[in-house]
Amino acid sequence: MEETLFRGFSAEHRYPFPQWATDSHIPCTQIKLETIDPKTCSPKEYLETFIFPVLLPGIASLLHQAKKEKCFERKRTKFIACDFLTEWLYNQNPKRTGEPFTDFFSIPFVEQWLKQHPRPPIPLSLLLTEEEAALSIQSFWRAYLFTVIIMYAAMHIFVQPFLHIVSLFT
Repeated sequence: MEETLFRGFSAEHRYPFPQWATDSHIPCTQIKLETIDPKTCSPKEYLETFIFPVLLPGIASLLHQAKKEKCFERKRTKFIACDFLTEWLYNQNPKRTGEPFTDFFSIPFVEQWLKQHPRPPIPLSLLLTEEEAALSIQSFWRAYLFTVIIMYAAMHIFVQPFLHIVSLFT
């Protein structure tokens, strides 16, 4: 199947390499652009020369971050791959060389987009760590048990006189 999908592309562009950037803060290496005119070259040459050298390190970094966020272990996570890749590509842009790292929500075009298309909030279950979630569940359960015990005690005190009256007639 891979042969049909990647027919004609160099093998070096098929697989991400682990030695490439694994953190979004590491700058991408400068790309040597050959004397290929991007407007007249073939699609294969364009991809191999201009797209893959930039995109594949970003995808490799994305996969490393997804592994850190445990995306391969759970169905739902707070990690949004498109956001990570957007941030990574924006910060690796050669035109931004020397500028400080920019957070995803501070990127100008992202701010504009989110003003017009606000996102729903991320559920609390995805924002909590496993320890915080366990603590929250335990505190809820303790509060529930305490409430049940108090209600049972109150009911017992309330019903006690009636049980005495009922026992007189039996």
